[in-house]
Amino acid sequence: MGKLVVVENVTLDGVMQAPGGADEDERGGFPHGGWAHPYADRVMAETMGKGMSADGGMLFGRRTYEQFYRFWSRQTDGNPYTEVLNRKHKYVASRTLAEPLPWENSSLLKGDVADAVAGLKRDVEGDLVVLGSGELVRPLTRAGLVDVYTLSIHPLTLGTGTKLFAEGEHAYGRLELVEAVPTTTGVIIATYRPAA
Repeated sequence: MGKLVVVENVTLDGVMQAPGGADEDERGGFPHGGWAHPYADRVMAETMGKGMSADGGMLFGRRTYEQFYRFWSRQTDGNPYTEVLNRKHKYVASRTLAEPLPWENSSLLKGDVADAVAGLKRDVEGDLVVLGSGELVRPLTRAGLVDVYTLSIHPLTLGTGTKLFAEGEHAYGRLELVEAVPTTTGVIIATYRPAA
């Protein structure tokens, strides 16, 4: 049985919206897109690279899948991420996309997302990694399907934006720290698992 691993960039005040680029996600008039870029360093690249190179598959929401496809599938600079992302099987949760999906090794989840992901956890060898896709993470968390959270906690606050753990939804429960890796830019890459 595989593990479901959620990988997110978050600020100290819990915002996870649009870490990668100015126009990545402007919903709600979000003006801070690209906030994670100044904090990238070698430690972060190496730590994230280890997790991505493990066996298993990837799980995306529609928005994140389309953004990753537009950027990563076309990179030719020899970076290690493109090869891994192209090679791994990508499972996509979407109510609007139809197969065939444009990126190689991609398939659409069918039916209820929590049921589909529970099935994948039984069938996929290795980790099933969710990159970003915050709206997808919430129902998976509610269903008790997330085994590991790897959060790159950035030393800034934004005050506004979509949070990974939405307020007023329900209590997500306690987490146990498994590992913490500090980067040279003050980011803490913290790996948690739900407490027993």
